[in-house]
Amino acid sequence: MTDATCHVTCLGEMLIDFVPDTSGVTLGEAERFIKAPGGAPANVAVGVAQLGRQAAFCGRVGDDPFGRWLTGILDSHGVDTAQVTFDQAARTALAFVTLTADGERDFMFYRHPSADMQHDPSDLDAAALQGTRVLHHGSISLIQEPSRAATFQAIDTVKQAGGKISYDPNLRLPLWPNETAAKDGIRSAWHLADVIKISDDELEFLTGSRDLAAATSLLDGGPDLLLVTLGAGGVAWFTPDGRGTVPGFGVTVKDTVGAGDAFVAGVLSGLAPLDAWPTGGPELEAILRRANAYAALATTRTGGIPAMATRAELDAFMQSNA
Repeated sequence: MTDATCHVTCLGEMLIDFVPDTSGVTLGEAERFIKAPGGAPANVAVGVAQLGRQAAFCGRVGDDPFGRWLTGILDSHGVDTAQVTFDQAARTALAFVTLTADGERDFMFYRHPSADMQHDPSDLDAAALQGTRVLHHGSISLIQEPSRAATFQAIDTVKQAGGKISYDPNLRLPLWPNETAAKDGIRSAWHLADVIKISDDELEFLTGSRDLAAATSLLDGGPDLLLVTLGAGGVAWFTPDGRGTVPGFGVTVKDTVGAGDAFVAGVLSGLAPLDAWPTGGPELEAILRRANAYAALATTRTGGIPAMATRAELDAFMQSNA
């Protein structure tokens, strides 16, 4: 697909994360919150743009101060927001995020319903989607209609035009009716993806085991490339031709919000320009090492979008950790 006009289009939710300014407290104990732009697909879009690739965002936000502010944030980072629509009735989603002492997080969402849930197939710009090399999405847009229909229509449009599909389920159980619905919903888009990234927690959720050997079952009827992130341990990769691991980077963790999205941005910024994606070997592992470094760098900062470093910052980090 050499005539594409965009490397990566990210579809789904864009929201405000409210993060306590003190780690290790509950939401009830927190006295002050920092407003941070976020939403997994939006984080990835900014990361891709920060790494020097063409990125676009496709989704719906409220026609409210938060929605306009978020769109402006993406614009300021070089993300094409022409495919953002503004909802006159539903508001932009909010998430309150607690940070524990070790940097892990817990979420409480305000989506009753939020504008991203109202993303409709009629919002989609077919010509723009046909001009992207990779469409990236998560599972939150698959939870309910009409965003579910919009997601599948966008996937079909991109695939019909010869583009690739990237999928990060990004499990948020409180947003699903129950665990069964979450598993079924996540698997509903599995067979359509070319690359899927899951965490080790999501591996256990989907297979019942944290043993990496269980990941091979997820290739059946699924992606050509499956990536299982292991936190500080790096990433395990699986293809029909083989498997391997790429170690992570040791850093002092400040906040893990956005780390997985930074990893995805690193992967896609490496894969998207390629006409033939590597199925293993040094080329793939070099891309994954760079993605691991980008994720590690993100954990040294607070928030989702604010954690996305520039290409120059990533280059300097990798040189200092060579």
